[in-house]
Amino acid sequence: MKALIAGGGIGGLASAIALRLRGWDVTVFEQAPALSEIGAGLQISPNGWRVLAALGVAEHLHGIVFEPEAIEMRIGRNGARVFHLSMRGYAQERWGAPFMHVHRADLVTALERRLEGLQSGVVKTGHVVQGFKQSGDGATLLMNDGTAQSGDIVIGADGLHSVIRTQMLGPDMPRYTGNIAWRAVVPVDALGARTPPPTACVWVGHKRHAVTTRLRAGTLANFVGMVETDKPAPESWRATGSRADALAAFEGWANEIRTVIDQAEVLHRWALFDRAPLPRWHEGRVALLGDAAHPMLPSMAQGAVQALEDAWVLAASLDQHATPDAGFAAYYEQRIERTARVQKGSAANARLFHHASPLGRWGFYAPMGIAARLAPGAFHARQDWVYGFDATKDV
Repeated sequence: MKALIAGGGIGGLASAIALRLRGWDVTVFEQAPALSEIGAGLQISPNGWRVLAALGVAEHLHGIVFEPEAIEMRIGRNGARVFHLSMRGYAQERWGAPFMHVHRADLVTALERRLEGLQSGVVKTGHVVQGFKQSGDGATLLMNDGTAQSGDIVIGADGLHSVIRTQMLGPDMPRYTGNIAWRAVVPVDALGARTPPPTACVWVGHKRHAVTTRLRAGTLANFVGMVETDKPAPESWRATGSRADALAAFEGWANEIRTVIDQAEVLHRWALFDRAPLPRWHEGRVALLGDAAHPMLPSMAQGAVQALEDAWVLAASLDQHATPDAGFAAYYEQRIERTARVQKGSAANARLFHHASPLGRWGFYAPMGIAARLAPGAFHARQDWVYGFDATKDV
């Protein structure tokens, strides 16, 4: 059986590995001339790390990931700590796998190496997918140069602006959330004493928040800042903005945040749009995966992780059913409730971090800090449904 995968990102490569491990012949078609990712950090929570381990990818990441000391929350303007909860070692103990930070480019490289070790020449770059067609016994990817590639199934892992999803379900109807996001990666050596802490840290404030993490064994500081505005930017992962605008957005904030912005070589800026869960993810022998199936806001740091879960469940479902249509239907039924809940939780978190008035902030965050100190286990328990899930066993 031959699988054609549109998209050479995290979800596309992971699904190719998962299918190859089950005996499929796989080919990945990526529109970029080479597999490369712009600078960005990812948080791989235990539910995602379990999938990477099962795929045989985790071993390719040793030495380049970073395990944060804790998760914490700070007040954006003065850096005052709201809570600090241990994570290094604790995640393994509680959820059975570590909580890791990784550079997106490093994860893509690790996935590609693992896939090439299973089947060489799998990834075909410079192939722009235009659409698909299918029959009772096969499916075909159509390229914009007029060529076509035929196989048994097609997987649309072609991201936020998926052409496979558009053909299958029509144009999507995104809703602007009223937020734009800033992103930067800066060497720790350039930050000195103003380096953000070696944690997964949320900085909260008036109609904005930021998240700082560490990458590449702690040598890089990663920054994502979300700001409410009625003037949206393009919905593009690669769009950039000016340093002056980013500094203005976080004017008066803690030195750790402003120094990262000031020292960033490139500042990416994009608008955040929300999308409702889709009524289906497949049509016959064609299925969607990752951002193509369930785009989500970054406020739970689950976008890449949910794509990894998708990859495992999709492959396992195909393995358990007699026809692709039945396998894809089972995949959707097993995934839709969970991914919709994560989508909803991500949108809720963005609102949670943006209390407008000082009274509102302290009225909410002070009790949160007290609860975290008095009952850290109960605080962590709120993430059990996310981090404790094991896609490699719960299919």
